[in-house]
Amino acid sequence: MSNKINTSKSYLGIELGSTRIKAVLIDDTFTPIANASHEWENKLENGYWTYSLEAIHKGIQNCFADLSRNVESNYGQSLTTVGAIGISGMMHGYLAFDADENLLTPFRTWRNTTTACASKELTELFDFNIPQRWSIAHLYQAIIDREEHVSKVARITTLAGYIHFLLTGTHEVGIGEASGMFPVKNTDYDSEMISKFNDLVAQKGYDLNIRAILPIVKMAGSSGTVLSEQGAKFLDPSGRLLPGIPMCPPEGDAGTGMTATNAVLPKTGNISAGTSIFAMLVLDKPLKNLYPEIDVVTTPDGDPVAMVHCNNCSSELDAWVRLFAEFSSLAGTELDRSRVYELLFTHSLSADADCGKLCAYNYLSGEHITGVESGKPMYFRTPDSDMTLANFMRAQLYSTMSTLKIGMDILFENEDITAECFMAHGGLFKTKGVAQQILSDAMKTPVSVMDTAGEGGAWGMALLAAYMMLKKGKKLGQWLAEDVFERMNTTTLTPSDIGAKGFDEYITRYKLGLDSQKRLAEV
Repeated sequence: MSNKINTSKSYLGIELGSTRIKAVLIDDTFTPIANASHEWENKLENGYWTYSLEAIHKGIQNCFADLSRNVESNYGQSLTTVGAIGISGMMHGYLAFDADENLLTPFRTWRNTTTACASKELTELFDFNIPQRWSIAHLYQAIIDREEHVSKVARITTLAGYIHFLLTGTHEVGIGEASGMFPVKNTDYDSEMISKFNDLVAQKGYDLNIRAILPIVKMAGSSGTVLSEQGAKFLDPSGRLLPGIPMCPPEGDAGTGMTATNAVLPKTGNISAGTSIFAMLVLDKPLKNLYPEIDVVTTPDGDPVAMVHCNNCSSELDAWVRLFAEFSSLAGTELDRSRVYELLFTHSLSADADCGKLCAYNYLSGEHITGVESGKPMYFRTPDSDMTLANFMRAQLYSTMSTLKIGMDILFENEDITAECFMAHGGLFKTKGVAQQILSDAMKTPVSVMDTAGEGGAWGMALLAAYMMLKKGKKLGQWLAEDVFERMNTTTLTPSDIGAKGFDEYITRYKLGLDSQKRLAEV
């Protein structure tokens, strides 16, 4: 049995991702000392991608119970307290409650592309891009559609904000999360846009004060909120977890991704790859133009960020890996799923750089950057394509990054923005040197991956919890650079001429086939 740990000097991050709820407990050297996870999946119900409240509650409780068991098993002690806790979740989306905290409509996640009309109107009203997945777009679309629940709305929040409220009784979010709900300016919501929105909905017959409905905005490192007695019993129904633990402001997966990759200072960038994929570039100057493909959000301490968010990344790739794992089982070779990933990913390195003229679309949901309203996975090849397993897997890997490349090229080509290097994290990068090299070729930019890449946003959220307690007056960027990442091992790969040329050829073919993808949505 390992030595005892001082849990009062540990920091817990919990992130509710699209397919996994993950918990990471770190010590005061920021090294993970325990982790846990709970698998779950969204459902398409009545035209909306959603998770039930029961799934949310059981999922986070099961994840914490798994963490407690791991601490008990590895260190021989009960997990009764930690130094601080932080909650993260999928950004954006729509959770609306009445004055008695009753959920008014099932949770509408970031994955929904049902708010095109609201997005367009608000973008024109604010002269600021409002993506379809933002919370304010969901609310305004409900107003446009005259949904019955709108008149009862007392507050709206995100998934992270909802869990934070259950644990603390406080209706607040970090500024990075807030910036995916409603545009922010300086350290709060943009007051001029607040007034414009209130006037707009008043014209439609609704008496809504959006400022009172939105969560309070908190900066990274803000303190004063603690785990309540009711919250402790909710998170740990066994009753061993003690109340009074400091809680840092909840953040979205974009903010935790930036934190986990030390990409919160101007001109730094990070790419997070999971069920969705997104790139963040911290801006040192405002964008010259408005682009529907580019979001402007903030770091956890309020600096502006250009964000390219794509709804689809690894889900279709994961489905193919499951298929090959099933085949290996039929062949009498029982392989661990991680080993199947490793074999297929590594084999893709022997493929043609252009995937042998194969092409794959990973659209399980709509994709605004390419104008696809309702996604359908699709794959095609021509009679002269070279159909090999390596080429097929490389095409699937290319598909996870294709829409991101199309969006990022807008910044590179139209705004003359460059990044010295992207820090990448997420499960896609667990097999060393494969997805990382492909991403570097696609972006024509060096890509670095740290040893903690697989820990992802839960580790980033644990860092934000630690920052609240250990910041010593430092800004987040300075603290991360000096206190956390100075000792981290990092591997950097640079783009290859052959790989970059092959990805460009693939993207040309990909764009030519997009019309077929859009028509398939009608089937």
